[in-house]
Amino acid sequence: MKDNPKVGPRGGATPPTSAAVARRAGVSRATVSYVLNGQAAGRVSDATQAKVRAAAADLGYVPHAAARTLRSGHSDLVLLAVAADVVPAVGPLFAAFLAEFQTALSERGHTVVLHGTGGGRTPEDAARAWAELRPAAVVTVAGTPLSASSVQLLTRAGVSAVLAYGAPAVPGAHSVAMDQGEVGAVAAAHLLASGRRALGVVTPVERGLHLFSEPRLAGVRAAAAAFPGARVVPLELAYTEESAVELASCWRQLGLDAVFAYNDEYAMLLLRALQDAGIEVPGETAVVGADDLLLARLVRPRLTSVRMRMPGGAQAAELVARLIREPGVAAGVHGVSSAQLVVRESSG
Repeated sequence: MKDNPKVGPRGGATPPTSAAVARRAGVSRATVSYVLNGQAAGRVSDATQAKVRAAAADLGYVPHAAARTLRSGHSDLVLLAVAADVVPAVGPLFAAFLAEFQTALSERGHTVVLHGTGGGRTPEDAARAWAELRPAAVVTVAGTPLSASSVQLLTRAGVSAVLAYGAPAVPGAHSVAMDQGEVGAVAAAHLLASGRRALGVVTPVERGLHLFSEPRLAGVRAAAAAFPGARVVPLELAYTEESAVELASCWRQLGLDAVFAYNDEYAMLLLRALQDAGIEVPGETAVVGADDLLLARLVRPRLTSVRMRMPGGAQAAELVARLIREPGVAAGVHGVSSAQLVVRESSG
């Protein structure tokens, strides 16, 4: 019997069903389910398994994940929730983390779904949207709304583990903590120890980055408070050459002898503009970035940077997989970031 594609309500072809596979292979739907869900061992002969897989391939049948979740009561999805404002701004470090995280969880039989959470949502609204997908685990990163009540909502919906990665701990959730204030404090301590007393601090104007820049600025201010006469000047900067040129053009009027430029990308942008304006680095102004990107070692002068150490994507994946296997593990802190200064020529 030939199973012709049917037209669905949106004009596309209706996906083939397990019933169509069963008809094509001449077996029951239960047999199809056993074979395609990896439960055929000891139940279905090798020859029949081959017939079912051939029929499924011929029809282009793909098992329905939602239906499988309903039958089994659990999902293999791991939802990685990122605030929509943060997604375009987190840069190469997040891209590397995501690649490691996805690969490592895929090897453990899980599928990672990146979920951009829109602005203005309450933690409870966001949690309801996540719970609709019935994930095995939810991992949130800095800037994503999470609260004790939203964690409870996810747990009641059957989510095995909720992990706040790089964000403050939330009651009921596991966490890997990152102290953004420490990043600014480490940069400022280095500059102040070298005798600099007028510190500029870049605060990017791009949406979403205030979640990182504000605590870094607070860290600089906290470090400077221990040095009488030290002053801290916030500097708004857009990630454009024009904005950097404008800031560099009034640099001497600001009277700054050092700048913590938020991260390496903004630091390199400003470094080039300062040099073009005739500002000697580090003689007249010391420059410090953060993230310790490869490019920081390639610019001249080489860029001093704050390197952050915390569990990477593979380690986070291993933790998530374990929490899914052992949902009874008490919520707690599974790692804390540390900030380490890498001194190079730009702050000498």
